[in-house]
Amino acid sequence: MPLHYPMRQFLFTLSLILATIFTAHSQEQQRSDSIAKAYFQAEGYDITQNNHLRLLLTGHDKFIDLFAHIRQAKHHIHLEYFNFRNDSIANTLFDLLAEKVAEGVEVRAMFDAFGNSSNNQPLKKHHLQAIADRGIEIVKFDPIVFPWINHAFNRDHRKIVVIDGLVAYTGGMNIADYYIEGLPEIGEWRDIHARIEGEAVAELQTIFLKMWNKETGQNIGGAAYFPKPPREATPPTRTAATPLAAADTLIATDTLVATDTLVATETLASHTETSLNPGLLSASPSPFEVKAYELPIVIVDRAPGKTSHTMREAYAACIDAAQHEVKIINPYFVPTRKVKRAIKRAIKAGKDVEILLPALSDIPFTPNVAFHIAHNLVKKGAKVYLYNGGFHHSKVMMIDGTFCTVGTTNLNSRSLNYDYETNAFIFDPSTTRQLNQMFEHDKQNSTLFTHEEWRRRSAWKRFSGWLGTLLTPFL
Repeated sequence: MPLHYPMRQFLFTLSLILATIFTAHSQEQQRSDSIAKAYFQAEGYDITQNNHLRLLLTGHDKFIDLFAHIRQAKHHIHLEYFNFRNDSIANTLFDLLAEKVAEGVEVRAMFDAFGNSSNNQPLKKHHLQAIADRGIEIVKFDPIVFPWINHAFNRDHRKIVVIDGLVAYTGGMNIADYYIEGLPEIGEWRDIHARIEGEAVAELQTIFLKMWNKETGQNIGGAAYFPKPPREATPPTRTAATPLAAADTLIATDTLVATDTLVATETLASHTETSLNPGLLSASPSPFEVKAYELPIVIVDRAPGKTSHTMREAYAACIDAAQHEVKIINPYFVPTRKVKRAIKRAIKAGKDVEILLPALSDIPFTPNVAFHIAHNLVKKGAKVYLYNGGFHHSKVMMIDGTFCTVGTTNLNSRSLNYDYETNAFIFDPSTTRQLNQMFEHDKQNSTLFTHEEWRRRSAWKRFSGWLGTLLTPFL
């Protein structure tokens, strides 16, 4: 029997209410972090659950934290860097590593041959011999020999440190003074690193040992390098045998003196505000803080020929997962087609896309290409900021305030198509909020990149930027 109109109207209204509730619930369950996690699970990544992470927002933060934890090492210290610049900070590091060798700690260090030769103060043969003579195993990845061109690609651009299998570091910083002092031609060098403790450390240890064993022919591994991570930790007690040394306060050399940005402290437990990040460093916890191990982290590694597609697909998937906003800081913004298309999809879908690029660069020509690409994104609706406070070398992305990534990957073809790279994808609103605060702070020292700003650039810079887009597969 047909339903009367009032009953049909009631049932229709009820169905709308139920549909609205179901849709809202579905959307709540499908937040951007949930979508990204589902992607990583489908791709077979291990989403490690029990981690603690501390962001290191300046070179000062990174080195003071790294040196303090190296001093606590008991079994091994593993370092993998694009380069160790032969300057005071590297010399201080190797002095400290030699002390640990004398204590019986295994120390292994690896650097990229191209990365070494491309910096203006490389480690030369006699430097390497002097380091080795102190008991530090140091290895050059893929030495460049004739015919040199066959070594141009697939360089090791990672920055990984693992201490005792319990503490790890990754991010954008190599070992060089300029992360603290800056460079005369571009000013301050801004960069970001992260210290990780917990289950994700084993992922970074595995990456290091695979590369080390491949390059050396050794077979380093076993339980001693993969201890069970703690679920919680308390600050270690300093004894007379482990005093806070000058190396920890970064004032051991003539070139590294105490200034407003190099604050020596007795316990490393507090930082005063600096001219670089007002209000941020003062809120930073001690390197020896009580830790809660609860952060989900995915380590994404790119190894040429094995996991070649991983990084560009991970970036694109995370951008596609965004519901509201995408924020990117990257120094060499020449994204590959897959990442560029994901950014354009986000803009077209009405999401807020903000990109912060350095106004100055340490590499000529590339900025012209980056600004050309950025201008095209501005025309589509992105907001692009040119950072005026020096060279922003950070490689971070924040999605919806819910998750973020910190790592070694530049958004260019070298990183996304050729080199060895590692990023941590961090599912933590608090960590993401810290990066967003830094983004907002650095925007205040930036120029909004408008069409008018683009037109102010010389005709040659605009033309060379367009021409360079034809070379993006190689930049």
